[in-house]
Amino acid sequence: MTGHREPTVVGVPNFNAMEDAATLRAAMKGFGTDEQAIIDILTSRSNAQRQAISQAFTHEYGRDLIEDLKSELGGHFEDVIVALMLPPEEYLCKELNKCMEGLGTDESVLIEILCTRTKKEIADIVQAYERLYDRPLAEHMCSETSGDFRRLLTLIVTRAPQGARDEEAGVDAARAAESAQQLYDAGEAKWGTDEEVFNKILAHESFAQLRLIFEEYKNIAGRTIEQAIKAEVDGELKDAYSAIVECVENAGAWFAARLRAATQGAGTDDGCLVRVICSRAEIDLAGIKKEYERLYDKTLQSDIEQGETSGDYKRALVALLGPA
Repeated sequence: MTGHREPTVVGVPNFNAMEDAATLRAAMKGFGTDEQAIIDILTSRSNAQRQAISQAFTHEYGRDLIEDLKSELGGHFEDVIVALMLPPEEYLCKELNKCMEGLGTDESVLIEILCTRTKKEIADIVQAYERLYDRPLAEHMCSETSGDFRRLLTLIVTRAPQGARDEEAGVDAARAAESAQQLYDAGEAKWGTDEEVFNKILAHESFAQLRLIFEEYKNIAGRTIEQAIKAEVDGELKDAYSAIVECVENAGAWFAARLRAATQGAGTDDGCLVRVICSRAEIDLAGIKKEYERLYDKTLQSDIEQGETSGDYKRALVALLGPA
């Protein structure tokens, strides 16, 4: 997670919430819906601007904009628009809740959301989750996961408010060397891996500090932390550790791989496609696009357009990707 992030959506200058609210109302009133008008406005405004439009809409028309949009739209197109309309942390809470409710838990969604976010983002999610669902996220997760994977995720979410992943604090080279030695001693230097040490360091340290630790690790072990994790850990825990490590090294490439997997193979993973594109558009989607092209020699846009998305759904996703 380098300090330099490249979004594709930055909002519009000379923004007028009342005007946008009126355009959206006109797009949904009467016979038929003007989907293009909805796409044009909502994919180019920032989330803060969309919240202002939502307030103006209620103030002016006494109606709930999200409810109106839901009643006019359907399918994955509706999913994209609702994802854009919710505050980011509320949207991610909704996705976390959805992946844990019902039969079986989708661990890959837990990893995608919780192992790739900064301390501040996690703290916002934790707070919003309890407000929305009346139970702590950690408690819900504990009932749906097990073992060291559960312990890692619990550390990430319970420590967020008390300073886990402290992005603002500076980096400490001496402490990084100590942590790297602890990781080495807990893994390669002994028979069997001591997951507790890995969990503590990977859940707690900031991305900048982890970057230093991983460099030190390479000096001590003569191979990268990724290589060690792949050799010594398996299952969800391996995927979670790898997500943290890869996001420290190059978050854009990690998300690019996630999108690639979502668009290739039998059937599109629309949930992942919508979530990554909508939740990263204001953070680093331009960087993800560059990594996608570097890794796969194709643009993300061409893979989406040639895939199984269609109509307004496809147009909305492509609009969020911004100019090629």
